[in-house]
Amino acid sequence: MRIGIITDPSQLLRNARAEIGTAAMAVAVGIVAGLGAVAFRKPIALFHNLFFFGRFTAVFDTLEHTAASPWGAAIIAVPVVGALLVTFLVRTFAPEAKGHGVPEVIAAVNFNRGLIRWPVALIKALASAISIGSGGAVGREGPIVQIGATFGSVLAQWTRIPEWQRLVLIACGGGAGIAATFNTPLGGVLFAAELLLVEISARTLIPVMI
Repeated sequence: MRIGIITDPSQLLRNARAEIGTAAMAVAVGIVAGLGAVAFRKPIALFHNLFFFGRFTAVFDTLEHTAASPWGAAIIAVPVVGALLVTFLVRTFAPEAKGHGVPEVIAAVNFNRGLIRWPVALIKALASAISIGSGGAVGREGPIVQIGATFGSVLAQWTRIPEWQRLVLIACGGGAGIAATFNTPLGGVLFAAELLLVEISARTLIPVMI
């Protein structure tokens, strides 16, 4: 049986450059996804205050009891208004932004070669902030995964790197989003390895761990 060992120095150099470049871009994707997970709390607080109190401010303490809304009984219409706005945004600008977020990323990886349009991140962030801020029964982890994965895909498309590297950056973005949302770096790595990576090897797993 023949074992495929690369002995050509030029090929080894090209492979090393590709893997170093992937690791460098993985760091950038991780930083953006992590900062995005932290910053995502601000628009949620902004829409919460706007919908429930009519105040345009992002100051909100989740550890304090919320005061009574000035809308009275009309407050029951707030989630309905939020749902209508989210439906309009998603249907009009980015249908891929519908749903929880994680299944859509998995579908892009397995059925669309990891190609995700950049408006998905913007619309997903805005629609999710409106949904959560208006009282929708959703969490932050799904949107953050899709936003981080979208940035990884867009960066890969912009730099025109091979498909395997694009899929790795998507996993890096999704894993970083989970790690930042739940403060679990190891959990982010396991999430990416289990759900987003289509290949488990040194060249794909090390960038995710970084």
